[in-house]
Amino acid sequence: MSELMSALDALAAEELHGLTDGGVLERVAELVAVQNRIAAELTRTVRRADAMQAAEHDGLKSMRSWLTGHTRLAASDASRILRSGRALEHFPALSAGFAEGSVTAAQMDVVASAVGEPERARAAEQGVDLAAFDRVWAQVAAESPHQSLVAAVQAFEDALDPDGPEPDPTEGRRLSIAKHADGSITGRFDLDAVGGEKVQAAIESIVQANRPKGDERTRARQNADALVQLCDNQLASGDLPILRTVKPHVVVGIDLDDLIDPVTGPGAASTGFGATISAARARWVACDASVSRIVMGPDGVPLDLGRDHRVVTPGLRKAVERRDEACVFAGCGAPSWWCDVHHLIHWLHGGETSLGNSALLCERHHTKVHHGFRVERDPGGRWRTWRPDGTEILIGPLLH
Repeated sequence: MSELMSALDALAAEELHGLTDGGVLERVAELVAVQNRIAAELTRTVRRADAMQAAEHDGLKSMRSWLTGHTRLAASDASRILRSGRALEHFPALSAGFAEGSVTAAQMDVVASAVGEPERARAAEQGVDLAAFDRVWAQVAAESPHQSLVAAVQAFEDALDPDGPEPDPTEGRRLSIAKHADGSITGRFDLDAVGGEKVQAAIESIVQANRPKGDERTRARQNADALVQLCDNQLASGDLPILRTVKPHVVVGIDLDDLIDPVTGPGAASTGFGATISAARARWVACDASVSRIVMGPDGVPLDLGRDHRVVTPGLRKAVERRDEACVFAGCGAPSWWCDVHHLIHWLHGGETSLGNSALLCERHHTKVHHGFRVERDPGGRWRTWRPDGTEILIGPLLH
């Protein structure tokens, strides 16, 4: 092991700037092979430790908990290594490719996660030659793109059950959400083919309906905006199940002084699910919201609770929708049911909650207006949009 560490130290000390294009690519390929071999040896060693119940030596009940606690691996990575380790002895050709560096840890897990003990038992019962599949998988893994191995493993599943599984799409569905320190979230979901088609159809409908002129968002950003808009639409409809005695909604808590102060105020507000946001972001939410006043005592106990006050009444919203019909930001036109009612002069700063002080803006452009852009309705009733630098965004014939 000390020799391996010395070799890695020597690699890290090598100068890379003098390498040619071909030379640096060759180095990358060689390092991937080395990484695969190290991953294979780690997997083999963890398997041995798992079989010996070695984690008990440090007072832990499993190698999974030892790996997450002692080596700080993510739980998903620890599970993947253990799963692959248990599969090594059943797939000698694939394991040999792994040890030689031609098979990646991810490829090994494709097989290990799909062909566990129950699947191997069914293969034995049905006379399916697992060794033949193993040889094919090893060749595909070494010579073809990653997705080709996924398809090859699916062929094994089809061989076990040529009629396909019973149509219960919920069994394989998963959605995980991780919250980060700044309140942002990262998510991952796995859906069956039909469920995935429904999600794609819903998101695609919103993406294609909201393609304003000059839109430079990546497709990934368009999809993310569409997902948020989809949730906005559903929350606004009022048809979601009741959550803890109230309709589900976005909750933001902020001190009155921070809300009124025009500065950004980072970290001044908190949301119902525990995220921390800036005062500026809270003011953006408060533009079209219900506001409740809670007077707190010095010991943190609420002393007085005022009734909810809807900033934009249902009647006013209907009037704004009737007048504007869609997002008024130049070049947008997102439908009214995607839009908030924006106060041209914020009610916090004395702006009236009135038709004349209101504008329909979709989430994206509502955010833009709270970050330097400006919309205004001229005496002729035409909405105009200005950039933060004071130049007007002109659309269509006005450009000529």
